[in-house]
Amino acid sequence: MPHLLLNNGVSIPQIGFGLWRNTDEQECKNSIKWALTTGYRHFDDAQVYDNEQHLGAAIKESAVPRSDLFITTKISRANMWGTEVIPSFRESLKKLQMDYVDLLLLHFPVTECRDMSWRRLEEIYKAGEAKAIGVSNYTVKHLQQMKAKFKVTPAVNQVEMSIALQQPELVEYCRKEGIIVEAYTPLAEGVFLKNPIIEQIAKKYDKTTAQVMLRWCIDYGVVVLTKSSNKERIKENFDIFDFKLDNSDMSKLRTLDSGFRTNWDPTYIA
Repeated sequence: MPHLLLNNGVSIPQIGFGLWRNTDEQECKNSIKWALTTGYRHFDDAQVYDNEQHLGAAIKESAVPRSDLFITTKISRANMWGTEVIPSFRESLKKLQMDYVDLLLLHFPVTECRDMSWRRLEEIYKAGEAKAIGVSNYTVKHLQQMKAKFKVTPAVNQVEMSIALQQPELVEYCRKEGIIVEAYTPLAEGVFLKNPIIEQIAKKYDKTTAQVMLRWCIDYGVVVLTKSSNKERIKENFDIFDFKLDNSDMSKLRTLDSGFRTNWDPTYIA
């Protein structure tokens, strides 16, 4: 599994297992165990997902050492007010049964409180309770505002990204500033799985269209977050490291960028 280096030297696996919408306790724990068996070591969680406790329990029940894992959680919009960030993070650690996370993110660029929240994340980072800190759903404008105010640059910006939402301006800015981009919803909720261009490329490599869409993220140089509670699909999503899209494939897939979103658009948040 390839890794990328964050701007503080921490290594992050380039594929992660996301836990959004995975709230049923047994289903969630099973999917985590299957993911661990498959080879995933990077797990992406959040306070608002309401399943940090299931991730913590599943990891405790596994034989995988904590030091081999990369665990992310995110401060929810409701907890981004200055006085709530650290207490809510302590609660997250308790649920995860851990004394640190590898990456802690602000989940949304909430206008009124994102600055005070980032200061609290800096405190958590300096205390060693988060090995790296970053943001989610931030645009270039939001990142530029941060650069003007803070010394600590986000290590990661987690955003919606897929072949249909390639966000080249954001990716270029993040690369220039040393910020790793993480792609959530990389399969665009399945809308493009029958696209003829993707199907043609999938046939070339004897892969599924989903695997081509995930591999595109790898070759685009971003971290990709997959999500499934199906054992076979979890394996399929991970089986993307025995092929590489060539320049011709990447050029063809570039034409599919249509700005298609399945989630909310943070562009107009002040």
